[in-house]
Amino acid sequence: MGRGIALALARKGYGLTITSRRHVDLSALLPELRAAGAVEVVPVAADMADRDALPGLVAAHREAFGSMQALVINAGVGTAGNIADFDLRRLDKTIAVNFTAAMTLIQHCLPLLRRAAAEDPVHGAKIVGLSSITGAYAEPGLAVYGASKAALLSLIETVNLEESANGVTATALAPAYVDTDMAAWVSDRVPVESMIPVDDVVRVVSMVLELTSNTVVSRIVLARSGTSGHHA
Repeated sequence: MGRGIALALARKGYGLTITSRRHVDLSALLPELRAAGAVEVVPVAADMADRDALPGLVAAHREAFGSMQALVINAGVGTAGNIADFDLRRLDKTIAVNFTAAMTLIQHCLPLLRRAAAEDPVHGAKIVGLSSITGAYAEPGLAVYGASKAALLSLIETVNLEESANGVTATALAPAYVDTDMAAWVSDRVPVESMIPVDDVVRVVSMVLELTSNTVVSRIVLARSGTSGHHA
């Protein structure tokens, strides 16, 4: 999803700061983004589980661009298991990547987002967070993952309460299973052809970024057709 969103923004002529855990992944993506039309691309390798690495990521963007029109929080880690026997060693990393990193990035990016909103008060600045339908509706076996994504939904809503008057608005996308590597573990019971295409998520992100600062959409749930709409 992150690659698809980055390419869509590149086609719109955005300058981008991109991040992944591995330099090699960023190096492979760089020429694609430049060919798609990105005016400038700043690659910064960082692990979202390492909170101390995140201020440097934001600093690199500030040095290159000075302000920030959009922050897309896409990194996530999946984990499954029933509450009764969940391995608590996996708890901290899930919370670190899915929630703490989002809180840290938003906090450090807000001055840059406010600056961009002041420069373009009609469109303002945007935050888009990739949550999950399991954060909106509880699902057996996904308690920890769902709770971390529910925390992100709450965080995004609070950003709007505190920052929309400054022109910074936020939207959380809460999709069911999307056809990515992260969903491969359920492909034996959820056919890939029934999953949400990555391109559909990208289209929703693009739509959100086009809204004016007058409009606040705190969450968008993307369900799979043929389901109740309340589970992944």
